[in-house]
Amino acid sequence: MSRLGPFITLAAGAVLAAGLGVASVTAAPAADTAPTTDTAAAGSPTEAAATPSPSGSPSGSPSGSPSVSSSASPAPTEAAKIPKADYGGYVKGNGGLIAISVRDGKAVGYFCDGRSEAWFKGGEAGGKAVLKGPGTARLTATLGGGRARGSLSVGGGRWTFTAPAVVRPSGLYRATAQVRGAKLRAGWIRVPRPGGGYDQVGAAFLGQDQVEIPRLDAGRPTTPVTVAGATVLPKDVDGFIEEMQ
Repeated sequence: MSRLGPFITLAAGAVLAAGLGVASVTAAPAADTAPTTDTAAAGSPTEAAATPSPSGSPSGSPSGSPSVSSSASPAPTEAAKIPKADYGGYVKGNGGLIAISVRDGKAVGYFCDGRSEAWFKGGEAGGKAVLKGPGTARLTATLGGGRARGSLSVGGGRWTFTAPAVVRPSGLYRATAQVRGAKLRAGWIRVPRPGGGYDQVGAAFLGQDQVEIPRLDAGRPTTPVTVAGATVLPKDVDGFIEEMQ
């Protein structure tokens, strides 16, 4: 019994040392497998796989994979309409005047050279005005940049014009009435002169007969005037554009 004591003590020590060695080997990997937040953000394999490739699709994913954004075309929108504008100017090669007024997509125009005249009506959208007059008379204009540029055709003649934007008392005026059983119609165009004052032209008809037309009051163009023996009230565009449509 006394001889086995040292061997038992040595054996017990060897077993204890072996147990401690195994415990240290299994515990070390467990401490290394828990990644910190900084390690994952710096370059983990999952983050690298999601990095976009130069072609715009994630690396490793099929190049034809559907995009998240929709490729549907936007719905068409209605062309913008000018809420309010007035233009007046000279007709090139004719000597007459032209006036165009626009109100929320509705448009009217008047051409007069003192001998012939024509009223036009139509519409405006996207800075384009297309108006029709009596018979084959037509007027088209591009509106923008503080002016109207276009062409008109009346009675076999065709001319172009550039009409700057104007403000009252310049612009277009009109008067109508029943006189002795016939319809009276009168129209005026006023445009400012570069040196001051106004150029004015107009025409009046009683039935089919042209009659003399007076000048409008310089400062108050809607002041009543006498035409063909009748007192009539000239109206600016806001007062008659609806009745012409």
